[in-house]
Amino acid sequence: MIRDDIKQATVQAMKGGDKPRTAALRLISARIKDRDIEMRTSAKDVNDNDLVTEVLQKMAKQRRESIHMYEEGGREELAQQERDELAVIEEFLPQMMDEAATRAAIEDVKTSLGASSIKDMGRVMAELKARHGAVLDMSKASGWVKEALG
Repeated sequence: MIRDDIKQATVQAMKGGDKPRTAALRLISARIKDRDIEMRTSAKDVNDNDLVTEVLQKMAKQRRESIHMYEEGGREELAQQERDELAVIEEFLPQMMDEAATRAAIEDVKTSLGASSIKDMGRVMAELKARHGAVLDMSKASGWVKEALG
């Protein structure tokens, strides 16, 4: 499980004296714990790896946005800190589907749902997320779904 890998990596980083890595791993653990607390009140039963992956994807997206903003603002030292955190986060993310695999998944969902127009985009996106949410970049997929249905 991803959660166990993160705990193990945290212990190794602490023993190795790698303070920046330890801080990034603790930040990841804190976000996961926050998400666990949110899920206590939810009626949904979510697979633990899916939950952790969702948290990691959100954190990675936030880091990419911050890097972009810091670079535009000329704050290279802060951008580098975000890049370092992003590298640690990405270590634990599952390998994302490439464009060809994503387009194939879109066609498969489109066929199985009988989707033919842009009006079906919501259903197709929901089914894609249900089937491949943990390994699919939904922001890129939405453009390809629009293209496939358009």
